[in-house]
Amino acid sequence: MRRSEQTGHTVKLLHIDSSILDGNSASRALTAGIVARWRRAMPELQVLHRDLAGTHALSHLDGASLAKSDAAEAARCARVMEDFLAADVVVIGAPMYNFGIPSQLKAWIDRIAVAGKTFRYTADGPVGLAGGKRVILAIAQGGVHALGDAS
Repeated sequence: MRRSEQTGHTVKLLHIDSSILDGNSASRALTAGIVARWRRAMPELQVLHRDLAGTHALSHLDGASLAKSDAAEAARCARVMEDFLAADVVVIGAPMYNFGIPSQLKAWIDRIAVAGKTFRYTADGPVGLAGGKRVILAIAQGGVHALGDAS
């Protein structure tokens, strides 16, 4: 594996897709293009793809998830956190549905926004603990909008 010249470790990229539109998704096309560009620039890049609307779907956060009372759910949450923390680069496909991100992506964010793991509270507000990552958002929205059209 190619090593980062600055850190001496294998560069890991986490590729997150959340669109429900499979092959008709603009955000999936964008993330695929971004990841392909990284692979061309760094052929031995280690890539981990997670399809939140498919094989890697997560349930919505609930009390049992927070309490870690379900062992299988706790293991899924731990895997999501491990994937995120291990990544040097995170490419996130974020389509816009009904003026917001898909609930699949929100469920993933709920699993990585954990006090004491990825941020901590201070007197001045929250402070990130997962620094040093490069995060690339591929945001797409449907519909046809004319320049200056507010509708």
